[in-house]
Amino acid sequence: MSPDPEGQKGPQAGRPGEPSASPSRVDLTGEAADLLRRLTVLHGPLMFHQSGGCCDGSSPMCFPAGDFLTSEADVHLADLVVEGIAAPVGFWMSVSQYAYWKHTHLTVDVVTGRGSGFSVEAPEGVRFLIRSRLFTDAESAALGIERPRLLPD
Repeated sequence: MSPDPEGQKGPQAGRPGEPSASPSRVDLTGEAADLLRRLTVLHGPLMFHQSGGCCDGSSPMCFPAGDFLTSEADVHLADLVVEGIAAPVGFWMSVSQYAYWKHTHLTVDVVTGRGSGFSVEAPEGVRFLIRSRLFTDAESAALGIERPRLLPD
């Protein structure tokens, strides 16, 4: 599924809520990887964007690579390598959403039901969904992220 931009390697298919073997920011469940293989046959190379805005903003949107234009207003979190897909699937997040989620590990999963956005999986009767957990202290340190303060000093 990786290497990610920092050169870390993540598991091929993570289980939601389970810490990664090594630091990665984004992982996929096996179901998400299977769906990406099917969608790549239909649409070619793919990318994800997570905005936190309208239209199922809490769900990652999957687009044909390059159909969603990224800029300095977006953070590139990972290039997800999926067995059977030639090109990595880029995962991008808006800078404003990243400010909230920088302390979390994201797992892309799939659930039944149509989302209300423009994501390419919508006609399949399923939608991508983010499951998240806070990074462990070790993951935060390895990624150079200060842990959030949960209690006042």
